[in-house]
Amino acid sequence: MKTKVAVSAALLLGACAWGLLTPDIPVGQDWTHYVRIGAYGLKGGDAAKIVRSAQESGVFGIEVDNDIPGRYESFVHPEEKLAAIRAVAGEAHSAGNHAFVYIAGTECITANADQTPHTLAKEHPDWLQRKITGEPAIFGGGSAFWIRKGDEDVWVSPYASDWRKIYMERVRQIAGTGIDGIYIDIPYWMTHFDGWEDTWASFDDFTVAEFKKQTGLDAKHDLKLGDFSDPGFHKWVEFRIQTFTDFLHEIDQNAKSVNPKIKTIPEIYPGIEEEAVRVGADVYSLYPVVDAIAHEYEFGSGGHMASGRTPLDWFRYQVGMHAFRAFAQGKATWILNYSWDGDKKVSAPEPMMNLAMSQVMVGANFWDAPGHSMAGSNDLPTRKKIFSWIQEHEKTFYLPRGPIDPVGVYFSPETRNFHTKEFLASYRGILILLMQKHLEFQIVTPRTLANFHGKTLVLPDVRELSDAEKSSLRRFVADKKQLIVTGTDVTGLEPVTRFPECPGKAYEAMLEKDFDHASPDSQHSFLDSLKVGDSIHIKAAAQVATSIARTPDGRLHCFFANFAGLKGGSNPVQTPQTGVEVTVQSKSEGQAVFLPFLGTPQTLKGVRHQDSITFELPAITKGAVFSFAP
Repeated sequence: MKTKVAVSAALLLGACAWGLLTPDIPVGQDWTHYVRIGAYGLKGGDAAKIVRSAQESGVFGIEVDNDIPGRYESFVHPEEKLAAIRAVAGEAHSAGNHAFVYIAGTECITANADQTPHTLAKEHPDWLQRKITGEPAIFGGGSAFWIRKGDEDVWVSPYASDWRKIYMERVRQIAGTGIDGIYIDIPYWMTHFDGWEDTWASFDDFTVAEFKKQTGLDAKHDLKLGDFSDPGFHKWVEFRIQTFTDFLHEIDQNAKSVNPKIKTIPEIYPGIEEEAVRVGADVYSLYPVVDAIAHEYEFGSGGHMASGRTPLDWFRYQVGMHAFRAFAQGKATWILNYSWDGDKKVSAPEPMMNLAMSQVMVGANFWDAPGHSMAGSNDLPTRKKIFSWIQEHEKTFYLPRGPIDPVGVYFSPETRNFHTKEFLASYRGILILLMQKHLEFQIVTPRTLANFHGKTLVLPDVRELSDAEKSSLRRFVADKKQLIVTGTDVTGLEPVTRFPECPGKAYEAMLEKDFDHASPDSQHSFLDSLKVGDSIHIKAAAQVATSIARTPDGRLHCFFANFAGLKGGSNPVQTPQTGVEVTVQSKSEGQAVFLPFLGTPQTLKGVRHQDSITFELPAITKGAVFSFAP
């Protein structure tokens, strides 16, 4: 007991030194909004060491990897791991910190499966996900970097009732340890390992029976797999997404039945792209049933290290993260992207800083991790520097952000589901146009459409609209507001401003062809048609992404992310941007502050022109925030 007290006292002193006791969190938010994440392996007996290490590097929100349901041995016998989780929860709380524990979703590994008859696949083959041909989702060493030689890796059907019953019991037991969060990794249909990408699994007996019960269709015979014109396949796509939305909801309910304050946090890599449809974990559908989402966000092919990103990559990631923040509707968004993995021409610190900058500017939380591993850091001194600065200015980035007078851009989940390629080109292109022209925008969804109050709403090649959506759009037009339809028009409304050749799609093509010479002014007809607010006007180069918001304290904020001069794999240092100006409509002098990324706040003096004030900003290197308090 004496040793325990001494350790806890030392942790508390460390917490005070870092200011890591729970921050003064506004009503409507919680600790998940203010995390600065680091991850640690939890073996048992090392709880104090883990928390001490986290405190020393400025981590607030400690991830510990001690997977119970994802390892068959502890799925059957969880007692030892539960004790370790309970210990780390206690140490974190003694230090004024929070901890959350990793568990797998539908994946389960049996170690040394070649040497034991007791594996999940051997004892419960009926639980496994399967291809339509009947092949089970069983994999060995080398199938993924985390599967060791001799291990058995399986993917379980979420409809395997006996497995699900035990799984939820393990969730309740974990919640009973006092841990602050349960972190569910990749709750997916198995469609992301080699040879499974186009299977649209799973066709196990449990899943086929449930689909038959809900739709009356036989998944093995009544669907044209991969045919998005087939109504039956549409139902299969919707069923697969709803399955994992319901699964996460059940996890959340079970955890909170034991500990009402515990947080449910899934980790998924799909974002707004087609991967969400394929694996069934759709960020838009998941946010309403969980407390936060950790996005291991990647899309397309090739590497996605920050050290290798092109400026266009950076802008596309901004689009995705802004979408996540819109889907979250006030909940927290964590980003588990990766900065560097041994690149020979680029060292770790600059990509780490670029990654953190890009995330905090959209209001997302930064998770530092090396390579493709969750635990550790590519450069601990850089982590400390970044985390210390974020902590000092956390209210600037994480207070709720509200609109002022934005242009709305509509995200249509149904259109993304069934017309992914066409919709994304338009959606991304429109948003990048607005970012590069430094206009305030708001991503609008079916959940927020009825409460959108901007003057203009853009539908970027939206091809699927429900009756409820059409009704909300009808009211929007009836209120004398501007509805702009680009590409396909399925609204049936008048008056509507139409661009049959989508300017977003055209601009996305220009960016892909020659980013450095693509100009948003090439789409002047579209930009000139927008009814934009005059509260804030920004003058800056197109290589700078901007977003504009108002926080509950009444401050106006302009967030700048500078991607000028970046070259993937060779140059991670931006070209500083000078001559940036912000003009604010205000009859009072107010107070203007410039906060450079990793720098200190500077008070600015502006030049008045009747009812507006223009501020010339200092040079922006990586990124910056301009704030104005009327």
